[in-house]
Amino acid sequence: MMKPPSFWLKTMAAFALAGALACGPGASDGGGGGNGTGGPSTGRGGTNAAGGSGGTSAEGGSGVAGDGASGSGGSAGSSVTGTAGDGSGGGTAGVGGDGGTGGGSAGAGNPRGGAGGTNAIAGRGGATGAAGASAGRGGTTGAAGAAAGRGGTTGAAGSGPGGQPACPGTTGTTPMAPLALTGSLGAHDPAALVVNSSIYLFATGLTAKTSTNLTSWTGGSNPLNPRPAWVATNVPGATNLWAPDISFFGGMYHLYYAASTFGSNKSCIGHATKTDIASGSWADQGTVICSNMGSSDNWNAIDPNVVIDDAGTPWMDFGSFWSGIKMIKLDAATGGRATDDMTVYSIADRPGGRGGPEGPWIIKRCGYYYLFESWGACCDGAYDYNIRVGRSTSVNKDYVDKTGAKLLGGGGGTLVSQGNTTVHAPGHNAVIVYNNKTYNLYHALNASNGNASLHVTELVWDADGWPVQHDP
Repeated sequence: MMKPPSFWLKTMAAFALAGALACGPGASDGGGGGNGTGGPSTGRGGTNAAGGSGGTSAEGGSGVAGDGASGSGGSAGSSVTGTAGDGSGGGTAGVGGDGGTGGGSAGAGNPRGGAGGTNAIAGRGGATGAAGASAGRGGTTGAAGAAAGRGGTTGAAGSGPGGQPACPGTTGTTPMAPLALTGSLGAHDPAALVVNSSIYLFATGLTAKTSTNLTSWTGGSNPLNPRPAWVATNVPGATNLWAPDISFFGGMYHLYYAASTFGSNKSCIGHATKTDIASGSWADQGTVICSNMGSSDNWNAIDPNVVIDDAGTPWMDFGSFWSGIKMIKLDAATGGRATDDMTVYSIADRPGGRGGPEGPWIIKRCGYYYLFESWGACCDGAYDYNIRVGRSTSVNKDYVDKTGAKLLGGGGGTLVSQGNTTVHAPGHNAVIVYNNKTYNLYHALNASNGNASLHVTELVWDADGWPVQHDP
């Protein structure tokens, strides 16, 4: 968002702590090999151990393979050719790792054993039909750790806090009706994080809320009151802090927020941390990135959002109007800007278009990074704010919409939600996974273009993997 109007800012002062997004954190990374238990974080299941070698036998004795480990993918057991027997038949292969029984007999002159069991690749027979047996291969997709490790590409989710399947959400084409909400609902530019069964939400003004069911919301205290001293120095006119993001990595919770003034792209994104989301004070860490401070930038350092890639690296997408949505790499240990890659990547814009894009939010689902963004006017004029989406298999490039139009330079952006006669200007959304369903949290205005308030609607995903949402 560029900045909420003054009447929203007055309303915002009453809002309070809560809310939360994305995959919940845990204490450690994923599980080990074998039937190991995954870590309680968004860690991954352990990599499958290789199957053991088959035994060697002059008469074609059976060689039993070692059990493979449960995890994201099994490595092949090593194949050992036995000493030739009487030429009549090879030994049988051993058991593959959690993938059922490996190959069958390696008869004379038959270079491959029989078919493997469920989820197993066929075990190999002796390379020349000799009597020796070879180990069966482990299953290609292991189950996830029981605590919260992620399964493999098609693995089952862990059952602990933060565990989530690779493809969360309901499949279908029929939009779900918006949830009926109660409690403290005033919010502009919401961001949220799921921690165990609770949702922690922050919004412009650094108002905060919590919920344990997505429908009933309780206000909390402002996490940074008074404002950090650097704000008055870097952005003297910034009387309010905007559009926060809340995430967890590196063993800490990270609260990002923006300091700017309406209509200006002289802005900074700040950063605060703490180790327990539910207690204690936030420690401000200063700025992460600023625009037009000792530089000349055609972009705006506001509206931060953090996504963790498959390698565990955090990336921050951000931006509002000007040349569009940008991205920088963060340090996985501190949450500050990474020093090994200082590139400001461009990932989406709206060439020749009016209004936006801004308020980006990225979620990983089914092998794609989905970039949600808002177009139009959030706060004045036409009040035509609306939510768009594109996706990519790379976190920092090549986003396209459902028609294949590029989000960077191609005008792409598939419509997710727009207003109607009673609810205006939905936008600046956050997508979370809660009880294995995906929910879109966003703000919208009433028919008089006032009272920015929280709305929550379940997203469903069509056969091609694109989100479908009921209008507010």
